[in-house]
Order: sequence, then C-alpha cells, then structure tokens
Amino acid sequence: MKYVLVTGGVVSGLGKGVTASSIGVVLKACGLGVTSIKIDPYLNTDAGTMSPFEHGEVFVLDDGGEVDLDLGNYERFLDVTLTKDNNITTGKIYQSVLDKERKGDYLGKTVQVVPHITDAIKDWIESVSLIPVDGKEGQADVCVIELGGTVGDIESMPFIEALRQLSFSVGPDNFCLIHVSLIPVLGVVGEQKTKPTQHTVRELRALGLTPHFLACRSAQPLLESTKAKLSQFCHVAAANILNIHDVPNIWHVPLLLRVQIAMVGKYIGLTDSYLSVVKALLHACIACSLKPHIEWIAASDLEDESEKSTPEAHAAAWKILKSAECILVPGGFGDRGVSGMVLAAKYARENKIPYLGICLGMQIAVIEFARSVLGLERANSTEFDAQTSDPVVIFMPEGSRTHMGSTMRLGSRRTHLHNRDSLTSKLYGQVSYVDERHRHRYEVNPEVAQALEEAGLRFVGKDDTGKRVEVIEFQDHPFYVGVQFHPEFKSRPTRPSPLFLGFILAARKLLQAHLSN
Repeated sequence: MKYVLVTGGVVSGLGKGVTASSIGVVLKACGLGVTSIKIDPYLNTDAGTMSPFEHGEVFVLDDGGEVDLDLGNYERFLDVTLTKDNNITTGKIYQSVLDKERKGDYLGKTVQVVPHITDAIKDWIESVSLIPVDGKEGQADVCVIELGGTVGDIESMPFIEALRQLSFSVGPDNFCLIHVSLIPVLGVVGEQKTKPTQHTVRELRALGLTPHFLACRSAQPLLESTKAKLSQFCHVAAANILNIHDVPNIWHVPLLLRVQIAMVGKYIGLTDSYLSVVKALLHACIACSLKPHIEWIAASDLEDESEKSTPEAHAAAWKILKSAECILVPGGFGDRGVSGMVLAAKYARENKIPYLGICLGMQIAVIEFARSVLGLERANSTEFDAQTSDPVVIFMPEGSRTHMGSTMRLGSRRTHLHNRDSLTSKLYGQVSYVDERHRHRYEVNPEVAQALEEAGLRFVGKDDTGKRVEVIEFQDHPFYVGVQFHPEFKSRPTRPSPLFLGFILAARKLLQAHLSN
C-alpha cells in the first residue's frame, strides 16, 4: 500500500478535501485503485451531533455512518463507496483505546498517548486502507489520507506523530506528503507573500514530516518568482509546487493537474490532420502520469492583420498562447499562417516556454531566429517567398518541381547526432544516430548554417552527408528543439517518442530530474 498524506497550514478551510479528492482523481485516471481516509481531530466520535453552521453538511454513508462532508467529495470524485471507518476522529481513537484498557488488553501497562494512541491510529489507517471501496475484489493501490485542521493545532499532534511513524515504517517509496498552504496577496502592490507558507512548513518539519509537494492556494496563478522563493525556503523542488488557484467550481481542480499544450497549426478545423501528433502527445503524457489538454490555435489568428480584421479571434489566440505550458508547431505546407507561427516561435524563445517544432515547425524556428537575432528582416523560405534576399530555407536539390506525389524526401532516414551533450542525444539515450521518418521538400540552407550557429542556434543533428540539417536546439532555454523529421510517426503507447517525452517533461519542469536519472 502506498500512502498520500494531505495536510494543511496557515488557516483552515483551504480546500484540503477537494485537493485530496482531485489527487485521487488523477491517480485513478492513471489506472490505480484509490481509497480515502479523512482524519478529524475533534473529540466527537462522528459528525452526527455537529451543527451544519459550524462544520457544514453531515454526509451519510451506505452503512449509516454520519461523517464529514469531505467523504462526500471522495465518493463523488472517485466513484467509490466508503464506510464509517474511513472517517477517523479523536473521539473514535480514544474510545477504542479506553475500551481496550477496561478489558485489560494492555496487561497492566500505563496507557499513554505514545505509544498507545499513536499505535491505535496507525493500526486503524492500515486496516481501513485494505477495505475494497470500488466494488472490486482486492485492496486499493493508493490510500489518500486527509488530516483535518491546521498544522500546529494541539488536537492534531497525536495524529501527526502517528503519521510520522507510519511514514518511517512504510518507507519513502510508499509515502508522499502534500502540504496545502495559502499564498496571500496584501496591499495595493499585489505581491504574493510566501512567509506564511515558510512558517507552516518549518513547523511541519520540526514535527518530523517534510512535504514532498506544496499545493498552494491563491487567488491568481503563482508567479515563477514566487515558486522559486518557496522552493528555496521550504526545501521543495520548484517542479513539485502545485498551484491550486481559485476556479469557478471544484470540478475544475483536477484539471489544474493537466498539461496545457498550445498547438499552433494551419489545419485546426480538422484535428485528425494532426492525429499522429496528438497520439504522440498522449503517449508522452501517459508516461508522465498526466493528461494532455490541447488548445488549438489557428496560426493566422496570431498575425498582426488578424488584430484588425478579427480582433476577438486575435485576442483569444494570444490569450491561449500566453497561458500555455508549452508550444508545438507541427508540419504543413503553404504560406498561410506562417507569420503567426513565426510569432509563436518568437514568443516561446524569448519567454523560455518549451517549444517543439516539427518539419515546418523547425523551419519556422530558423526563420524567426534569422530575423530576430541575425537581423535578416527578409529571412524566409523560398516556399513562401521565391525572391527573398535572405533564403534561410530552400528547395531540396533532388526534389521535383513538376510532380507532387512521392517526390518528397520520404520514409526512414538516418540522423547523426554529432554532439553527445545535446539535449536531443540525451533524450534518445546518448546515441550517435537515430532513424526517423521524413516528409518534406524544403531544408535549411547550408550556406547560412555557420552564421546561425555562431549566433547560438545549435545544429546538433545532420544527415549522412553532414550538410543537411536535421535537428536544431537553442542554448540557454529549457527546451527549444526543432526537427526536420516526424518523430510522431514512431511513437507508441508503451514507448513514447523521446522528443515528445522531453517536451512534456520540460513543460512540467521535470526534464532535468529525468535526465539526471
């Protein structure tokens, strides 16, 4: 059994129950069996005698148990049937220990909070976690435990000590602590304050529990600077700081744990046009225990002309792009939407948003770099401007200008990865070459390769001749990769494309940890 403990700090009422339920939803979506336990530190044996004004709805279970309303959230979110024993209270624990003491079960020993109360808590958790709750035989894979109240409350101390002992006994591979805290905004300046969270984490660590994740409640999404500060002072990796900001209703919360991917393309009216790309994204997300959330953006809606002709579509497209965790520009033909793609590539490069350019998407990255960094304002592909004075992408010498069918560079071709320290080489397992499928007529102009490389655009993969560019990377960026080939065609559910996997990991700020492992 693996345990996920959800605790809370700073103030009560932060939504630990919804957070715990949402985590259960994500785990269940990964194919795991999930059960839940709610710990309420009050002395009441159950919620039946408590005023709804003080503690909210009394939720009734199948077995007649009157329990905290959070168990209702668990049942609805996870589609399970819980028992009254899934709600642990201080009253129930003390009653069970006192009953044993009256029976003489402790054989004359002095009954104390430690070890007798803490042992009773551990035994209760371990036995209840084994009860099937989803109508199937066998125990669940993961038990999500929510500790009610706030860290530092006197009444919760025996439970924290019991949970500390439980974490030690089951081992670090089977115990994960998620601490829910508040990031307030004070004053007219609107600065996000981290000090309350720093203090509650320090108090939690003093009690012997160190959080693996921080689930930060806030009115607005956390700033990257806020995450960095929390990571530094709370001893939690920045990638493990989850932002659970305010949403219209609680059903949105599990969606905050999805990956938001901006797909900037030409053919978004028919998503099957990018079916293999969508499947490759799904394969990579499955490997990361994530669910892809693809936001389709018509490249033409990003262009300056669109701001005048269709201002609403233009504003909506840029809003989606700026809220995305990563940006993908897939393959395509023709000049429609190219300016919008160039703007998307520029935004990703300058703002350090993970970018993956496939076929045309790689050429777009080269065009944007030549214009913005080298100052070649007319840099273009001869596909879009045959008379351009700065052709950075050109028609392949062996291509046919008279026939369209089967005249492109097609099928599996070898790409040599000359730099073993490149990100692409590392993602593929530090191999010297890869065989990927191609479908294109245009290529990066070899004559401008040196100037582009000197400016910081690395050409880390080339064909057998050593002249044709296959892979580009931009330095000083978490993930800015363009490939002339189509890695999506060889992606499989159990063997995702390394480039797509790296792309998704970078979006969740997990790439460096993956490479280190």
